Amino acid sequence: MRDAIQPPDVATPKAPYSPVVVSGDHVFTAGQVAFDATGAVVAEDMDAQTRQALRNVQSCLAAAGCTLEDVVKVKAYLADLGDFDAYNSVYREFFSEPFPARTTVQAGLPPGLLVEIEAVARRPA
Repeated sequence: MRDAIQPPDVATPKAPYSPVVVSGDHVFTAGQVAFDATGAVVAEDMDAQTRQALRNVQSCLAAAGCTLEDVVKVKAYLADLGDFDAYNSVYREFFSEPFPARTTVQAGLPPGLLVEIEAVARRPA
């Protein structure tokens, strides 16, 4: 069984996917970018885009009854690995030790987007 969720403060996708899917006690977020609730990119710098993407991840998790503390895996896609240090700096504002497992790769993102972040969480018992 899987349940799809559309958080009220996350932009509704135009493409055919759900921002959050719950399956049993697992929660999966789609890749979140620096869009505000209207679908507009919030900023042009890595720090601000990472913060907004992670706030969107938080909103997706909250809609499924989770917090960042419940995250077990993060995947991040950076348009330029030269921004890795800036990404890590903001990431540490949202996650603390023990950190979730994580993969970070360079990827071709749509114009204007610098980072995309997805997460897998386990619902608290």
